[in-house]
Amino acid sequence: MPVHDVHVAVIYYSSTGTVAELARLIADAAEHAGADVRLRRAAELAPQTAIDANPAWAANAAATADIMEATHEDMLWADAVIFGTPTRFGNVTSQLKQYLDTLGGLWQQGRLADKVYSGFTASATKHGGQESTLLALYQTVHHFGGILVTPGYTDPAKFTDGNPYGTSHVGGPDTPLDDEARTAARIQAERVVKFTKAIKHGLSPAS
Repeated sequence: MPVHDVHVAVIYYSSTGTVAELARLIADAAEHAGADVRLRRAAELAPQTAIDANPAWAANAAATADIMEATHEDMLWADAVIFGTPTRFGNVTSQLKQYLDTLGGLWQQGRLADKVYSGFTASATKHGGQESTLLALYQTVHHFGGILVTPGYTDPAKFTDGNPYGTSHVGGPDTPLDDEARTAARIQAERVVKFTKAIKHGLSPAS
């Protein structure tokens, strides 16, 4: 596998698998766009009894057990971080939020600043809090001193999926990702890599 000079970490939480699938699509697209990619998941906080009570949740936990949990080192390694989370009452999941809340030491040292950040999400219903979830996630990016790169309406396909804040999908584990979501994932990943390269090389002493 080739090694690239731009590092992208895709760090997500997923319960029943939709966001996990989006994370893989975004990671693959970022790699194809010329980035070295790490796919990482936030640690599970829910009790095993709750997971076992939901067949889709249990199946996703088993299917993604081989994906490494995100650490602080992943943040330090990355030039860009793309966070993924389902909506929880219009907000970020507690699992991803817990990971973000552990980054206070790195934030205080200024080691999370000047990186590119972006986000993606999913909800079970239309208008189920996707925009507010991404906006809530991006509040953290502002505190980091990060550089927010969203897809906006920079591609004709974005007028179809209608979400300028990041990739999103409506539907649970029984609703496969559609072409709109797959296209949105590619557009977002390519845009993140494009501007991460520009920023990294533009700030390089050799440039």
